[in-house]
Amino acid sequence: MDSQTDNDQGEDVVRTLTRKQRRVLGVLLEKAFTTPDQYPLTPKAATSGSNQKSNRDPVTSYEEDDVLDTLDELRRLGLVLEVHTESGRTSRFRHQMRHHYTFTEPQLAILTELMLRGRQSLGDLRSRASRMVPIDGLDTLRSELAPLVEQGFVRAGGPLERRGVEVDHGFYPPNERVEEFPSTPAEPERTSAPASSPATSSPNTAVFGVLEKSVAELQAENREFREELAHFQQRLQNLESQLDDLRRDLGV
Repeated sequence: MDSQTDNDQGEDVVRTLTRKQRRVLGVLLEKAFTTPDQYPLTPKAATSGSNQKSNRDPVTSYEEDDVLDTLDELRRLGLVLEVHTESGRTSRFRHQMRHHYTFTEPQLAILTELMLRGRQSLGDLRSRASRMVPIDGLDTLRSELAPLVEQGFVRAGGPLERRGVEVDHGFYPPNERVEEFPSTPAEPERTSAPASSPATSSPNTAVFGVLEKSVAELQAENREFREELAHFQQRLQNLESQLDDLRRDLGV
C-alpha cells in the first residue's frame, strides 16, 4: 500500500494516498458536503460516485470489490469509518478527515476537488469548491490555499498571485508519475503609453474593454451553469442508488 504518515499536523497524519484511495475518499468527502441526507455511503453508492462521468478526472470504471478493498485500506489508515445500519444488512462508510487534520471547511472542500479532478486553475477550483462551501472570491481562495501549500498538502505551479497559476493536491506517493506544471510566463511589465490627444484617440479601445468584460461574464455564467448541471446529475445518481438500496432491503 503506497501510503505513509507524518506528524506535522498531529499523530499519524497521512501524507500520501494511492489513486483509488484519493478517488474513493474524495467521493465520501464530496457527498458528505453535497448530499448529506444520503450519507454515509453504501459500497455501491461509493462505486457509482467514483465512476460518475461528471466532476471526475480521469473517469474510472472501478468494480465494487475494488472500492470495498480501498475502503478497507482507508479504514485501516483511520480516514474512513464503517457504519452499520439498524437493519444490519448494508454497511455504510463515512470519512474521518476532520478527526485527523486541522483543515478548515473551505480547505477540505478545496482538497476534495483536487483529489477528484487533479490540477486546475484557481478560477475553476473556486467555482467547483464553492458547490460545497462558500468561497467568496479568488482572494479568499488564495488565503485558504497558502497554508496548504506551505504544509505540502497542495502543489502550486507558481506564486498564487500570478495570473493563470494552477494548483494540485500533494498526496501523490513517491512512485506515482506526476505531470509537471507548465511554465507560466510572467505578465509583461506595463509601461505607460504616451498620452493621446483628443483628436487622435479612438473609441475602439473603450468598446473593446466593454466587450471583453461581457465575454468574461458570459464565460463565468457558463461555468456556473455547467457546475450546477453536474451537481443535479450527481444528486440524480445518488437518488437512483438510494432507490436501488431500498428495493434490495425490501426484497423487491
